[in-house]
Amino acid sequence: MDRVEDCISFLVGKAAQQISRRARDALAGHGVTPPQYAVLKVLWERDGQSGAELGARLLIDSATITGLADRLQTAGLLERRPHGEDRRVNSLFLTPRGRDLQAPLDAAMDRLNDEVAREMGTQAEALRAALRRLGEARN
Repeated sequence: MDRVEDCISFLVGKAAQQISRRARDALAGHGVTPPQYAVLKVLWERDGQSGAELGARLLIDSATITGLADRLQTAGLLERRPHGEDRRVNSLFLTPRGRDLQAPLDAAMDRLNDEVAREMGTQAEALRAALRRLGEARN
């Protein structure tokens, strides 16, 4: 490799920066960040999960999940309730306001996905598949 611009780490990093910026812009009008959207998305699928369940699904450590839940709770989008018998564990539940954001936030992210797919043209599905493989690779 002669130039840093040819390094896979550099290329993936720059692409991730661009997509992350566009996702932030798409969600900003609703006061939600991309990581917060991911938490909401998983709760829209199944409300009442613990932080550990969310972290396992999203591959996020417990401290980060706690911070995301704190900010979503402060924004009035979710609430914590005791998780069964174990008072040390909380379940996270969407508030009505959190549920009401599903349609507009999903629409914003659908628009971003559609824009990127148009930019990638016939290579869009191959890119998704390659990114999944890279994200699941274990060494």
